[in-house]
Amino acid sequence: MQKKKAQECYEVFKFPIISDDSGLFVDALGGQPGVHSKRYAGLSSSDVENNQKLINKLKTAENLSAFFKTVLCYFDGLNFITSEGVLKGNIVFQPRGKNGFGYDPIFEVSGKTLAEMTLNEKSNISHRKLAALELFGKLNEI
Repeated sequence: MQKKKAQECYEVFKFPIISDDSGLFVDALGGQPGVHSKRYAGLSSSDVENNQKLINKLKTAENLSAFFKTVLCYFDGLNFITSEGVLKGNIVFQPRGKNGFGYDPIFEVSGKTLAEMTLNEKSNISHRKLAALELFGKLNEI
């Protein structure tokens, strides 16, 4: 999927492209919502609706472990280069915090939800940052 997205964008712009697929993967739900995270509760669903649907599906779950994952794909017309970043945590049933967006109020890492963290704290552990740093290192090798 990543390669297809990057290649299609490259064909339109004729310029090196970096495509991104990110999502929240919940172990007790077999990886759902995954890449459908943004529209988990429906095409025009709000963050609150997505969070509530996820909480409702997990009410009887014993395992609340989850992870955010970003996959980046660079394509310059010749080379495909991919990278990945993962942030592990747990889902909490009671949203906490005012910062961030999406699943941040219900995704906890080391006792804090992402919405309780400062932008700097969140940026330091970001799955997108990890994927970008890995991609940057690979790009320096070509």
